[in-house]
Amino acid sequence: MKTNNNRIRVLLAQFSLETHSRGIFTVAGMLKDAGMEVIYIGNSSPEEIIEAAVQENVDVVGVSTLTGGELVLGAKLMALAGQKDIKDEKLFIMGGIFPQRDEPELIKLGFYALFGPGATREEITGSIREAVAARAKVAGKK
Repeated sequence: MKTNNNRIRVLLAQFSLETHSRGIFTVAGMLKDAGMEVIYIGNSSPEEIIEAAVQENVDVVGVSTLTGGELVLGAKLMALAGQKDIKDEKLFIMGGIFPQRDEPELIKLGFYALFGPGATREEITGSIREAVAARAKVAGKK
């Protein structure tokens, strides 16, 4: 999945109805500054996000949500990831504003990490690096 220069490839998208993009642009900059390759596709449906993840062969799929549809859209995204056999291959993360009570369900759906307002560069990049390294180690043992 990683490019020849071993950079972690991250697809970033917002669910279709999102109108605020400041957070995702901030995160994209953090990831780039940390040496990751970022592919930003903007406002997209779950189908478009999964298709782009497959086409771009990314390591990580990050989605931003603020509109309150995180459970419905997140469930659809993860169901499609399962249908395309990428749910266990790629790391799925979500950032934005969502009720804390939704977090256990989002984790159960398959999101590895959830980041709300105030998440630090170290939390985000460290979490991604750690998870991608762990997956690579497991894949190397197969």
